[in-house]
Amino acid sequence: MKKVLLAFFLLPVILFAQNKKPLTHDVYDGWKSVGARLISNDGNYFSYEINPQEGDGDLFIESFDGNYKLSVARGYNATITEDGKYIICKIKPTYKETRDAKIKKKKPDEMPKDSMAIIELGKMSIERIARVKSFATPEKAGGWLAWQTEKPLPDTTKKKIPVDSLNKQITGLVKIADSIIKKTLDSVKGNITREELIKATEKTVKEIYKKAKDDFDGAEAIAFADDDKVESGTLYLRNLNSNKTKQFKSISEFKFDEKATKLVMETEKDAKDSTAKAYLIMLGLQTEKQDTILTGFNDIKNFSFDEPGNQLAFVAERDSVKKALQKFYKLYYYSAGNDSAKIVVDRTNAGLKSGSTVSENYNPQFSKDGSKLFFGVAPILAAADTNLVDFELARLDVWTTNDDYLQPQQLKQLDRELKKSYLSVYFPATSRMVQLGSDDAENVTVVDEGNANWVLAESSTGNRKEQQWSGRQKSTAYIIDVNTGVRKLVLKNTLVNMAPSPSGKYVYWYDPIQRNYFTYDVLTATVKNVSATIKEPLYDVENDVPDYPSPAGRVNWIGNDEAMLINDVYDLWKIDPDGVTAPINLTAGYGKANKTAIDYVNLDREKRFINNDEVIVLTIQNKLTKQGGFALRSVEQAGTPLNVMLQKQGYSAMLKAKNSPAFLISQTDITASELYKGTEYNQLKKVTNVAEQQKDYNWLTAELYKWKMFDGKMSEGILYKPENFDVNKKYPVIFYFYERDADGLYNYRAPAPSASTINIPWFVSNGYIVFDPNIYYKDGEPGESAYNSVVSAAKDLSKYKWIDSSNMAIQGQSWGGYQVAYLITRTN
Repeated sequence: MKKVLLAFFLLPVILFAQNKKPLTHDVYDGWKSVGARLISNDGNYFSYEINPQEGDGDLFIESFDGNYKLSVARGYNATITEDGKYIICKIKPTYKETRDAKIKKKKPDEMPKDSMAIIELGKMSIERIARVKSFATPEKAGGWLAWQTEKPLPDTTKKKIPVDSLNKQITGLVKIADSIIKKTLDSVKGNITREELIKATEKTVKEIYKKAKDDFDGAEAIAFADDDKVESGTLYLRNLNSNKTKQFKSISEFKFDEKATKLVMETEKDAKDSTAKAYLIMLGLQTEKQDTILTGFNDIKNFSFDEPGNQLAFVAERDSVKKALQKFYKLYYYSAGNDSAKIVVDRTNAGLKSGSTVSENYNPQFSKDGSKLFFGVAPILAAADTNLVDFELARLDVWTTNDDYLQPQQLKQLDRELKKSYLSVYFPATSRMVQLGSDDAENVTVVDEGNANWVLAESSTGNRKEQQWSGRQKSTAYIIDVNTGVRKLVLKNTLVNMAPSPSGKYVYWYDPIQRNYFTYDVLTATVKNVSATIKEPLYDVENDVPDYPSPAGRVNWIGNDEAMLINDVYDLWKIDPDGVTAPINLTAGYGKANKTAIDYVNLDREKRFINNDEVIVLTIQNKLTKQGGFALRSVEQAGTPLNVMLQKQGYSAMLKAKNSPAFLISQTDITASELYKGTEYNQLKKVTNVAEQQKDYNWLTAELYKWKMFDGKMSEGILYKPENFDVNKKYPVIFYFYERDADGLYNYRAPAPSASTINIPWFVSNGYIVFDPNIYYKDGEPGESAYNSVVSAAKDLSKYKWIDSSNMAIQGQSWGGYQVAYLITRTN
């Protein structure tokens, strides 16, 4: 009886699935997905975009309690002010408007432009401002908004003089001109000198001009568009608390300091006035006082404030003409209370190495405590030879065996090489600079947000050619004293990638050869293997390429450089960076015992280390079932993860409010990818319902399929079937493969055209089965490894009556393309 009832209830579901239509190629453009999302610092409001693959999307704004909802058509690039009171976004023109303008090949200034929306959160009104080029809010303070408009459109309203009226006036002027010219010629008797002819002509022209002016004075003036003379847009500055807005004309660049005490603005030169100058203006946001801190420059860029907003740095060039072949930038520094910005470093500075100049391609940055200003220097490039005509030059790239890089790589990274900068430091208190980076110390990292008295430098100099055949690039690492530039060697010619600890007590790295973690004590200059006693593998045990395996996870720090948090294959370990205290398995072996990979989630992008007593959020995935979820664990002591939640879902992109437990997260499976909200990860509430778009289509299912390969080892892959799968039918099969995708069992797959990979949803919806098998490679046998996996999977699947074994296909791209080429030579 129970079986009869079950069949009765299942019958409508089966019939409904069978009645759904297959996907067609015309669904792609309108297929929607959840895009960029934001959450206010207090967690009260959030926003998210829903966009089609091609066309007009929408920005949605909601309160976390669900009582407030608002949408902005075509809204994007949103920001929520620091105080959580406003959301500002750009609004795109309609897709059709932009497309039509491109078809008509309109000029850039004539193309449809973005608008801007200002919304006070909690209220339903939207203030829209047209033709907005860019906008900004202070990074760490609320209450202010600045936006810059596009060039105004040419004024065409004054062109509307009636054609008949204009024709009559022009005809009248022609008759008058003929009369004046005849009268002038009649007054000339006998021969005329050149000077007399010129005077007579000038008199005639003046009379014609006067008559034209008198006739047109009563009519509207004719305005002709001249793009070069149309003034750039205006900068608007609004106090969001008082709603007071100020305008500043001809502003090309602007920047707030983080805490909204100042706004720096660069004005444009008046293109009509050759004697005009550009100005750099500092505006006090509270006092409304304006100070001109620099004038008469040709180019200025890379504004950078210190954290309190009391110091400003930038680079500027003011000595050359606009089209000079060589331009030399200088580093400028301004401090609150000074009359103007001053040059602190140029190419003549004593601390600068010969043949170098200040780089315009590096953004200066102050240390967090404001005592140091880091900036870039670059080699002086030779000026272009203007005597050489480009079209007469032969193009020849010459490479020798002594070059560091192969010729294609040289060409690919040419732009980067031309813009490379070497780190230097300027001390405002003593007006002194030290160059830290150079050709043999090209990659330099500041430490402790610039507060430390040393930097970490790494260089591949002398080891680049070997990479051409070894596949890995060795490097040498130094500690460089920021006060003197003196170097201290850490490691020479090594394969490791180094990083400084957050507070600057250590340099640390993972050694791929020894497969362990090491620290270098900056004070004592001693190196220690701090993970040697851990018996679990700390590397990717499934590495199957002819190279050293990668580490199993990332390094995070606990406390004031007091401990390191590292991964083995499954669990987390707490390690003493001095190597004195034995490592602690923080998750007490739970991961290994349950075949569940555990990782730490950093929910604060600005957070540099985990607090000693913090309870951290962990992401987990069971490697046998592929289920995903979350857990908790205190870093203070070891133990089994708490509140473990595993679901037949995938999770990604968790976004937490800065000052609230509220967060947003994406939850996925093969049927949907939706946005959820919550304050506890095991109590999520659905926000979006994008999957509604596929309700009428025959969708797909995904299941984990396991089989024994030819070498006797087990493998797994994802088997995709149609939603209306019928065990009594026979289905053709397409094998798609690359490396290993089975961990993505609960990923959503949107139907979309592709230049290389297979469109799995379309094929499955249209009656195919698709199988994506894991491939485990053996060194030197990549083709045979693919054969071992793919062909064994095909044979295993063929035992099912619903598989059409006479209709099987393979598809691969890039590395998968090689495997396809190999497999067709090994099978029939």
